[in-house]
Amino acid sequence: MTSKNNLSVVIDIGTSKIVAIAGLKNEQGKVEVLGVANTISRGIKRGVVFNIDEAAKCVKKVLSLLESQIDEDIFQVNIAYSGQFMKTIDFHNSKDISDKGLVSEFDVDQLYNEAKNVEFEQEYKIIQVIPTSFVIDNESTVLNPAGTTGNEIIANYKLVVIPEVYITNLHLVFDKIGVELGEITLSSLAISEAVITEEEKEMGAIVLDIGAGITNLAIYHDNMLRHTAVIPFGGSVVTKDIKEGCSILLKWAEQLKVKYGQALGDFADDQKVVTIPVHSNSEAKEISFRSLAFIIQARMEEILDSVNLEIEKSGIVDQLGAGIVLTGGTSKLNNIVSLVKFRTGMDARIANLAFNPKNDKKALNDSVNFTALGLLNLDVNKSAIPVKETRSSGRKIDGFGIMPLVGKVVQGALGFFDDNNDDLAMN
Repeated sequence: MTSKNNLSVVIDIGTSKIVAIAGLKNEQGKVEVLGVANTISRGIKRGVVFNIDEAAKCVKKVLSLLESQIDEDIFQVNIAYSGQFMKTIDFHNSKDISDKGLVSEFDVDQLYNEAKNVEFEQEYKIIQVIPTSFVIDNESTVLNPAGTTGNEIIANYKLVVIPEVYITNLHLVFDKIGVELGEITLSSLAISEAVITEEEKEMGAIVLDIGAGITNLAIYHDNMLRHTAVIPFGGSVVTKDIKEGCSILLKWAEQLKVKYGQALGDFADDQKVVTIPVHSNSEAKEISFRSLAFIIQARMEEILDSVNLEIEKSGIVDQLGAGIVLTGGTSKLNNIVSLVKFRTGMDARIANLAFNPKNDKKALNDSVNFTALGLLNLDVNKSAIPVKETRSSGRKIDGFGIMPLVGKVVQGALGFFDDNNDDLAMN
């Protein structure tokens, strides 16, 4: 029987769903899922907690469901999280190799500690430090430098940073239900661990997660994370467009999208219509499949245009041989792959679970589970480097620009969109 001493509990906190998974690495070294639970998300908008009480009720509910499955009390959870103003910053530092020209673990740890202790002037806090490469004497680039010979080592990192208010709100949520908040991982990194292989990361791949409130993307090449972005639009905006375009209730708009919507208007049947109740004093409306599809296509093209901008920012457009891997609830739209291929000019496919847990893979192979499964995979294998606290190091990044004191820090890859339209539909 599998011991639960190394039990890991993870939660994916999204705009429309909260998913919790408990699992561990078994004696054979495989990820074993012991329980899966999900519930509708409340109090969260575009990935950001804005109502502590509502969010806490949802988290408590999903953890209670999970506890009943695993027959264990849950005291600590790690979470996957992504909000509109999360960022990644490229950070570079260097040092002389200390031990007679042989890179030691001490050298690597010293560079890492310097990276994790960088201060930010705009009330941001580091939650993850991700090594992307180490350069020895300006020639050799490696991911595991210990034992390499040379005189100087340069470390390249991506720092995942989050507004401190996000962290404060998350702590308030978990404090309210008496559960300890553990490590926070960027959602796009977690889901990538679930849906793309190491070979695809080497070839160059984009993981595009189109959720309800936001769209996350992560770009990999040569087994390294190259670029991430959070686009503050997703399926909720599509639902709102249908609501306004058809002058119907939000709940009918969501059902239209899910049951009859597709991403390409030209492929929709203009002879088919769906009847929608309006209200008690009005006659029902009829909306053609084609009209519905063109409403959806227009908004999806806007989202994909933003995705194209982020792909261009990565600087490796021509090195993404594995193409785009689509996931998230909105990726279930009919013909979404065709639209993505047409709009981006890249190959695309719908995501499937890319690693093999001990459990029935088919039962877990649903996009609603992917982010939590990826986080569980990361957690039990400890392949991410989280940061719980930062201490003052005397090095500061002012407004994410470059201060004279920090000549080796450059603006990061993850941007955000200023959008004043906050009146988005909640799912």
